[in-house]
Amino acid sequence: MDINLAAVKMRNITKRFGSVLANDRVWLNIYKGEILALLGENGSGKTTLMNMLSGIYFPDEGDIYINDEKVVIRSPKDAFAHGIGMIHQHFKLVDVLTATENIVLGLEGKLDLKTAAQKIRQICDAYGFDVDPDQKVYDMSVSQKQTVEIVKVLFRGADILILDEPTAVLTPQETDKLFAVLRNMRDDGKAIVIITHKMHEVESLSDRVAVLRQGQFVGDMPTKDTNAQDMTNMMVGYPVSLNINRPDPVDPKPRIEVKNLTVRSIDGILKLDDVSFTAMSGEILGVAGISGSGQKELLEAIAGLQPVEGGSICYVDDDGTHDELLGKDPLSIAEKGIALSFVPEDRLGMGLVGEMNLSDNMMLRSFRKGKGFFTDRKSPRRLAKQVVEELNVKTPNIETPVRKLSGGNVQKVLVGREIASAPKVLLTAYAVRGLDINSSHTIYDLINQQKQKGIAVIYVGEDLDVLLELCDRILVLCAGKVSGIVPGRGAKKRDVGMMMTRLGGKDNA
Repeated sequence: MDINLAAVKMRNITKRFGSVLANDRVWLNIYKGEILALLGENGSGKTTLMNMLSGIYFPDEGDIYINDEKVVIRSPKDAFAHGIGMIHQHFKLVDVLTATENIVLGLEGKLDLKTAAQKIRQICDAYGFDVDPDQKVYDMSVSQKQTVEIVKVLFRGADILILDEPTAVLTPQETDKLFAVLRNMRDDGKAIVIITHKMHEVESLSDRVAVLRQGQFVGDMPTKDTNAQDMTNMMVGYPVSLNINRPDPVDPKPRIEVKNLTVRSIDGILKLDDVSFTAMSGEILGVAGISGSGQKELLEAIAGLQPVEGGSICYVDDDGTHDELLGKDPLSIAEKGIALSFVPEDRLGMGLVGEMNLSDNMMLRSFRKGKGFFTDRKSPRRLAKQVVEELNVKTPNIETPVRKLSGGNVQKVLVGREIASAPKVLLTAYAVRGLDINSSHTIYDLINQQKQKGIAVIYVGEDLDVLLELCDRILVLCAGKVSGIVPGRGAKKRDVGMMMTRLGGKDNA
């Protein structure tokens, strides 16, 4: 590939956060008319590097060239001036505004919304987007919100687009639509960078891959000349296994029985509608659904964290005794010896305290075990060291505040703590969200170990390929209703994707 066609050249880019070296003299080229997949383990510096290109961070050392011209990018505004736009995992939209209003928000000068809407339609027609300029954001699906974010950077003239985990919450059908649009933009000469941990997407979408390891650039190559195994080995630095084991359940028995569960949000919106299922001991029950289909409310209801309008949630003991959980608070459930572990979606909001160090966050699970006025501090320290060692948490030491860790390492701390509490039922929501492929497989192995101990695992996930490989059965939610329950073995990805968007996977019209 001709070096003169590079839209971006990053040379000797170095970024430090205190004593942590996030990027170490990185060289990277991004070419016009290509889709580049930027790969690396958690904490390898991928997002940091792209945040410097998009003006969120400023490099401590090194130079950036746009179309062979050396530039200084100190803010997102500077990045836009050079045709660079980044679409983040967490959308930055105002719910009560329309698509058009969000897209022009922050632009200077007098703006005609009618003219802006016309330009938006032209962009959509050119690349195959499906956006209603007059639709309010609160009425949009996750996929539509993401589309608005992409159109927003194109509206501002971006020729270089960076997408961070763009398919994290999309169905297979929505992912296919996004990929078609990205290919159209590539064919129009745009330079596109995707940061993702999903190897099958890298193989199907990207033209070239670039790999970072521990903040350093270790190589790049055409995607057609490599494969998922080689890319993963390159990211980690040694051979790893990518197989997800699925041992058969041994003597499964009902552990959690949910019948006719109905939950409304605080503002009266129906979140779960007459949901019924049974989770078995020694089994992994997957829960699939597009974002906002009731997954969060389901796990919170079982854990005693969510008010319930109607229905029943029973814990079934080994002797067959049924114990109704509704009406009990989480502490009462724990005192009865029913250990429900919960890995929430919001890691630092509900799961961990950012200002506290690793061992103190472990103590949040065990502080009641202290005698009298004293709290047991030795066990949490041992557990913190164990989690850091077994899950390869990248941290200076266990006294480091959790907020200083990368998102992936925060997730490892949380999952490790929850599994270590030796539950009878393990509820996990997005346990590997944001984790690299090697760390994800470590978590899958841990979850399988719990299954083999006879624990009932309810696993809410967003990667259908993983759900189909890891889980024994999959409960599919669609707009708060049970669309169906399918076996993990033999179920087809497209069929499950259809069930996520239409009850039963069929057109009910």
